[in-house]
Amino acid sequence: MKKLMIAALMMLGTSAAFAGDSEPLKAVLDAKDYKQAVQLLNQNLSQLANAQEKAKAYEHVTKLALQTYDKQNTIQTNNVQAQLLKGKIEPLDTLAFYESAYNALVNGLECVKYDAEPNEKGKVKPKYTSALGPQLTNARIALVNAGNYYSQKNNQDGVLKYWGLYLDTDDNPLFKATKESEKQYFGQVAYYTALYAGQAKKYDKAEKYADLAMRDSSMRKNAENLKYSIARINLKTASDSLAFVNKLRTTYEADPNNETVFSLLCDMYNGLNKTDELSQLVDKKIASDPNNFVALATKARLLLDKEGKSQKPNYDECIDLYKRAIQANPKSSMAYTFLGFAINSKAQLINNNPNEQKSLYRESAGYLEKAQDLDPERAQANWAYPLYQCYYALYGMDDSRTKDIQKLIQK
Repeated sequence: MKKLMIAALMMLGTSAAFAGDSEPLKAVLDAKDYKQAVQLLNQNLSQLANAQEKAKAYEHVTKLALQTYDKQNTIQTNNVQAQLLKGKIEPLDTLAFYESAYNALVNGLECVKYDAEPNEKGKVKPKYTSALGPQLTNARIALVNAGNYYSQKNNQDGVLKYWGLYLDTDDNPLFKATKESEKQYFGQVAYYTALYAGQAKKYDKAEKYADLAMRDSSMRKNAENLKYSIARINLKTASDSLAFVNKLRTTYEADPNNETVFSLLCDMYNGLNKTDELSQLVDKKIASDPNNFVALATKARLLLDKEGKSQKPNYDECIDLYKRAIQANPKSSMAYTFLGFAINSKAQLINNNPNEQKSLYRESAGYLEKAQDLDPERAQANWAYPLYQCYYALYGMDDSRTKDIQKLIQK
């Protein structure tokens, strides 16, 4: 009796050890076509017995995708050689090539995820990851070319699909070995994907990709500008704006040489009418960086507003600051325009001294004409009206120069 019980237990143990695949898994494994296999996997996923069965199912689907990828990749490689040897070029299914790379990566990563889960004994014994790793790495790199293909066609969905997956898998340890070689193009891919995501109003993705682009020093400034532009779009309430200002201030205090953040912080303080905070910020900046254009122009604008409301205005300091700002950035039509406006304001305060007054208008006209040259469409600042004031005072209302500017104002 005892021997029979032991034999029975041995039979049970053997049966358990060699239990076959579940019926839902068999259905997936029997599929020879990628689309059919994916459909069956999606239908049967919840019925698969455990993580090991799920890993096996995803490995099968991944291999089906890789068959198409490898076939098209071989054609591409052979065509390169054929071009060199003037041989026959075989048609390449570019879309199938890129789509199969995408499918292989998506399903392969699912396989790797389940492959890393512990078995019924609590032990982790990956079965597929090692073999799939190099294949998935190659498929992922192919997504760079896929995104570029759709970028040239200005296809937003295609770019976000292929470059998006490439970037979203950047932190996967499976691809650590290729990070160094990817640096030559990673920043550009991240930046342009962020642009497309922003255009698609997928702002969370856009900010994420901008952060990735900022790792590339050559793309950092553009990516940072984009990131904060996106952040500003999402400011819906006053509390949002205040929270954003606090975030900017913390970032700036940690990196006081960050001109992007400094400029944006000035702009936010101005928009929120936080004049005292803005004044303190620019004064501190000028003390540490006397030739900083943004700080000089901002302080000058604050003074221009202040003197305009004063009972006894004095525009000398404001004029001096704008002149210093122009020395720091001689391409700013805005600075030339407001300098002319400030000089005009000073001229209007002069009584009984027409020569001194005309001298100021003549000086102002020179700066405003420079603004006109730099910005003929008045995109940055409207130099037309203060220039009209100068011409009217210098040449009279019937002069052709005065009339031309008047027509411009009236358009």
